[in-house]
Amino acid sequence: MADTQKLIDHRCTCSTCRNHPRSDVAKEHRAINRVLAKLDEKGRRRLAGLLALQGGRGSIEELSMITGLSRPTIRKGRDEVERGEAKAEHTRVRTVGAGCPRIEKNIPAY
Repeated sequence: MADTQKLIDHRCTCSTCRNHPRSDVAKEHRAINRVLAKLDEKGRRRLAGLLALQGGRGSIEELSMITGLSRPTIRKGRDEVERGEAKAEHTRVRTVGAGCPRIEKNIPAY
């Protein structure tokens, strides 16, 4: 939930949004962030990757400013979109073993 709140509060740092916050470009950037805030981490990564593919050269840097996502995350999303998705990946957001360790592992046996 904290990640979603962070994305909602993220303000685009591009010069257009700073100088002309009511412009069509600024509205588009806010809309992108609203959509990203509703997605899980895999969806955010892949949508940013798709937008990077559509934008062409320099779009990863620009999307990083717009969304607050890191450039390696956007690159990974772009690569996932280009590759497609294997059937086993449909149900998982993270790869097996990724993320925080299970709580049960941290509780010592009595």
